[in-house]
Amino acid sequence: MSSSGIPRSGQALSVDEAEDLLRCICFKTGPPRTVGVEVEWLVHELRDPRLPVPPERLALAVDTVRSLPLASALTLEPGGQLELSSPPAASLMSCVDTVSADLRAVREALSSHGLRLSGYGVDPWNAPRERILREPRYDAMETALDRTGPAGRGMMRDSASVQVCLDAGHEEPGPLGHHRRWQLAHLLGAVLVAAFANSPVHGGRWTGWRSTRQALWTDIDPARALAPPQDGEPRTAWAAHVLDTPVMCVRGTETPWAVPEGLTFREWLRTGSPRPADEDDLRYHLTTLFPPVRPRGHLELRMIDAQPGPDGWIVPVAVTTALFDDPEAAETVYRAVKPLAERAGSRAAPRNPLWLAAARDGLGDPELHAAALVAFEAAREALPRIGASPAVQQAVNAFHERYVLPGSCPADELQEVAS
Repeated sequence: MSSSGIPRSGQALSVDEAEDLLRCICFKTGPPRTVGVEVEWLVHELRDPRLPVPPERLALAVDTVRSLPLASALTLEPGGQLELSSPPAASLMSCVDTVSADLRAVREALSSHGLRLSGYGVDPWNAPRERILREPRYDAMETALDRTGPAGRGMMRDSASVQVCLDAGHEEPGPLGHHRRWQLAHLLGAVLVAAFANSPVHGGRWTGWRSTRQALWTDIDPARALAPPQDGEPRTAWAAHVLDTPVMCVRGTETPWAVPEGLTFREWLRTGSPRPADEDDLRYHLTTLFPPVRPRGHLELRMIDAQPGPDGWIVPVAVTTALFDDPEAAETVYRAVKPLAERAGSRAAPRNPLWLAAARDGLGDPELHAAALVAFEAAREALPRIGASPAVQQAVNAFHERYVLPGSCPADELQEVAS
């Protein structure tokens, strides 16, 4: 998430023009060549992570981090989380090497302020966190999400993730075709939730979920967080979903921004009220939708919890990239997860039975465990073919042995956090 300024002047859009624009910008097809990652981290006290970080100390530390010559874009999230967004990389290893170097610099800078980065899907100790950012975007977001309960505040302030970004794929059918990749992302996504679940404790208490972060996403405004149908043509389905989702806010020169209730973007275009909507408004509207898979030209997979350890984030990036971009692995894993569609049923992710089981039970769920075994084996075989280094292959192998083979996940090792 990032703040944005006042809308630029522009001509009002029609519904047809908006649909055409969405079809052009949200699925940019071609051979899969690039990979990226957005890595969110909680910021904790170095000496005792259970102590809240005073906002003044965090601000000083962030100023130091902002002065670093990073290749990745740095963002401060509403609860004080730090996010590094890599530039598009030509290979898995280019992405890993770039972000690893940036993270080393960030950790060193934070350490000089007595702070550290922590990899948890939600803050195990300090919840609810204070909202650090007081900006029109986040004021409006909080107002809108509060209408459906407290989960929105938890998502904004207390959560962190590993978001993997991959090209949309070929236009034509096949294991790397964009339609197949769109379907794969929503079925494999549940397996990724289960395998990398790492947030069973929130604010010092057990929640009953392996991935409390995913449970928070399940409970926020369903129109904003649900996936569109996957059985039709992706561009058409996504365009309809975008236009039929309520507007989070109408930006203006004065604050606070208007937060209408129930006004879809389609209705805004048709009525021109409270003011005509233009292309910039549509692009901004796209940033206020939070489905588990978000098409932004590429596919942004948003369902993975932040991972433990300084390099834990590398494993989900490597596994996901291998399963999507290696044709043999993509075909193998698609066959393995396709039967899960019956269990998902007609309800959209993440509110269907499959995704709920993934967040609640992790790989303790037998069907998800069986799919994960196939997925990780396919990824391990594909990693050498896509140029993964021996160190990255070793990290994936270690995760496979530690968690996937026995049907566990990082959440199962966090019992001491609540004590």
